[in-house]
Amino acid sequence: MSDDKHESMDKTAADGTASGGAPEIDFITFIMSLATSALIQLGEHEEGVAAPQEDLPLAKQTIEILGMLHEKTRGNLSSDEGRVIEGVLYDLRMRYLQKTRG
Repeated sequence: MSDDKHESMDKTAADGTASGGAPEIDFITFIMSLATSALIQLGEHEEGVAAPQEDLPLAKQTIEILGMLHEKTRGNLSSDEGRVIEGVLYDLRMRYLQKTRG
């Protein structure tokens, strides 16, 4: 692959999307991706969409991964990043508890 092709693949569009049209990956996007996976594993779905099968052990593992990331990045996050990961963790932990206790 030529250097020109490498450069064009590495560039991000002005609107925050990568050259392929996917959103630019940053810490918040990564956290939201993991949170979405956990919600699906908890059996959460949009109204009118067939319910995915619950996988509570996998949901717990994904929530624990988010918790580990929170601990390992403590002191290195922007205030927005910190608020997002703390809010996501709280919400997912509460949903997990509801599923396992109710």
